[in-house]
Amino acid sequence: MRIIVSAGGTGGHIYPALAIINKFKEKEKDLDILYIGTHNRMEKDIIPANNIKYEALEIYGFSKTNIKRDFKNISLILKARQKCLKIMQEFKPNIVIGTGGYVTYPVISAANKLGIKTFIHEQNSIPGKSNLALAKKCSLVGVSFKESLKYFKNNSNVFYSGNPCGENALGVVAADKTKLGIKKNKKLVVCVCGSLGSSTINAKLKDYLINFNDDYEVLYITGKNLYDNFVKDVTFPENVKVIPYYDNLSSLMKSADLIVTRAGASTISELLALQLPAIFIPSPYVANNHQYYNALALKENNAGLMILENDLTSDLLKQTINEIINNETKIAIIKDNMKKMAVTNASELIYNKLIEK
Repeated sequence: MRIIVSAGGTGGHIYPALAIINKFKEKEKDLDILYIGTHNRMEKDIIPANNIKYEALEIYGFSKTNIKRDFKNISLILKARQKCLKIMQEFKPNIVIGTGGYVTYPVISAANKLGIKTFIHEQNSIPGKSNLALAKKCSLVGVSFKESLKYFKNNSNVFYSGNPCGENALGVVAADKTKLGIKKNKKLVVCVCGSLGSSTINAKLKDYLINFNDDYEVLYITGKNLYDNFVKDVTFPENVKVIPYYDNLSSLMKSADLIVTRAGASTISELLALQLPAIFIPSPYVANNHQYYNALALKENNAGLMILENDLTSDLLKQTINEIINNETKIAIIKDNMKKMAVTNASELIYNKLIEK
C-alpha cells in the first residue's frame, strides 16, 4: 500500500498525522509513505527525523493585510497543486490524507482531481474554511468534536473520529514529579501555555505565584524565551516551582491533579484521554478563535472550566483552582464527563474507515 500524508505549520496538525502514519505502519506490512509539507515550517525537520520520505512545497498562509503577498501566494498554490499532481501520478498512492494546515489544500485538491481516495481530519470544534471546501469532494472526513458534525451539512462522508493525539498520551510513562522538587503526597497544579509560553499570561499570574500560600503545589512553565525575565529578582514560595520548558508534557499530565492551559485541539484530546481536569485560558490570537470554541465544547459538557484571557487575574485563577482542587465530587463529575467525550482509538477508527471505504 502507498499513502501520502500532508499536514503543516504546528504540532497540532503534525502529531495527529504521525499517529495515523504509525497506525498504518502497524497494520500494513508492505507500506510506502510519502509526506508532503511546507519548505519552511516545523514539519520539514520533524518528518525526516522520523525516517519518512518528504516532499516540500513553497506555499504560505494568506494575510489580511499584505495583498501583494496574497496574489503571489495564489500563484504558488497553483504551482503547488501542479507539483502534487505530478508527484501523485508518479507515486500512485492508494490514499491521500490531510490533517490540517494550509499546505494540505493543494495536496487534497490534486488527489480529488485524480480520483484518489482522500481523508481529511478536522481537529477544532469549528472547522476551517479549507476543510469545509475540501470536504465536499473528499472520500472521508473525521472530526475531533461531535459539535463539528453540524457544520458539514449534507456530507454523509463525515464521521466522529476523535483526535489521534489522545491515544498517544495513554502510552507515555508518568513523570516522576519528585525530580522537579515536588512532593509525592501533595496535589499538583501545572500551569503551561505552550512551549513558547505567553508573556501576557505570565504578567497576569506572577503575583499569584509570589503570594501563593495554599496547600497544594504549583509547577509553572514560563516558556523558553520568557523564563529569565520572569524569575529575575523574584523569590517564589517553597511549593511553587518555575521552569522554562518541559519536553514531554503528556508524561507530566499523568502526574498532575489539575492543569491550567491553552485550548489547542491536541492538548484537549490528551487531557480527555487522561481524564485530567483542566482550567482553559483559550488563546485569543489564533485563527477563527478556534481555542475559545474548543474550550467551550468542554465547558458546555461540564468537562472543563474556562477563563477568558481578558478576564484573567491572579485572584480569579486562585478562586477557580480552589473551587475544584479539593472538591472530590466535582472532580469525579468532570472526569466522568471527560471520559464520555474521549476517543482513545481514533487512529484505529480512521484506518478501519479508510480500508472499508
